[in-house]
Amino acid sequence: MRILRRFLSHWQNWLGLLVVAGFVLVAIAAPVLSPEDPENPGPIKVVGRVTDFRPQPPSPEAPLGTLPGQASIYHTLVWGTRSAIVFGLAVTAITAVFGVLIGTSSAYFGGFFNDFMMRITDAFLAFPVIAGVVLFRQIVTIALSNAGVSLSFGGLGMVSATAPGFIYLSEDLSPWLFFLHSLNPVMIAFILFSWMYYARIMNTVVLQIKQTEFVQAARALGAGHLRLIFRHLIPNAITPVIVLAARDVGGMVLLQATFTFIGLGGDSLWGMLLVRGRDWIIGPGGNILAYWWVFVPATLALVLFGVAWNLLGDGLNDVLNPRTR
Repeated sequence: MRILRRFLSHWQNWLGLLVVAGFVLVAIAAPVLSPEDPENPGPIKVVGRVTDFRPQPPSPEAPLGTLPGQASIYHTLVWGTRSAIVFGLAVTAITAVFGVLIGTSSAYFGGFFNDFMMRITDAFLAFPVIAGVVLFRQIVTIALSNAGVSLSFGGLGMVSATAPGFIYLSEDLSPWLFFLHSLNPVMIAFILFSWMYYARIMNTVVLQIKQTEFVQAARALGAGHLRLIFRHLIPNAITPVIVLAARDVGGMVLLQATFTFIGLGGDSLWGMLLVRGRDWIIGPGGNILAYWWVFVPATLALVLFGVAWNLLGDGLNDVLNPRTR
């Protein structure tokens, strides 16, 4: 309770908590806030003529205006909140768990094993995430193309394309090809090339903690490897990982939107909004506010999401760091 009171004593923590809670509520209430089109369910809702390529301003049918092709920005923004939270939490959780296990086990056993695992960690640190995204995208594309499946990586991710001699329906795919078809190269690359920071942090902290008296006492009393790791080492070394994970949720979503925007894959709906509207940022006569609705809502969502999780991370660092208690 003392930690909670300390956390809530700063207005920045309140702000971050309220904004994150707001995003969570929007994600949960998405079907109520913006019901899907019964005929074409999904995150894209067309509210006008598809052939109309001029963005239309806010209206009762589209409270935040439309994109070229008359897709409602409000509908995609609301449903994009759900996908952003799921993506950020899933990638961060998997990455953190993997990094914690690698860092803790290597520090616990020490010696050659620790040196070997840390060299592998350093090698992954030297490999840029963008190269990993391109690599996995090419692997998936080549594997499916060789099997007769054509893929395009658009603003909404991988979509099967029809072409003579190509498989179209997903049910026609073998289980292995269906698995490849369902992979998200951006998510896979983020997980494989982001765990190293967690591993490094846990490795450093566990190397110090395993020499303390309470760990030595537990070992003397006959505690096994698993009990020492999961009962004594990880709980006492996890604080910096929690702080880093809180910040990474927002960072992963921003990075996903960035890859979507520059056309390297990914299925960020917020990034897709920016892709669809980027040709209309500058209006007639150089007026940047002529079509403000095509970029302001998605940009604000990304900024608020990233800032809110960073505020939470800073607040957790303040209350969990023993030096600031």
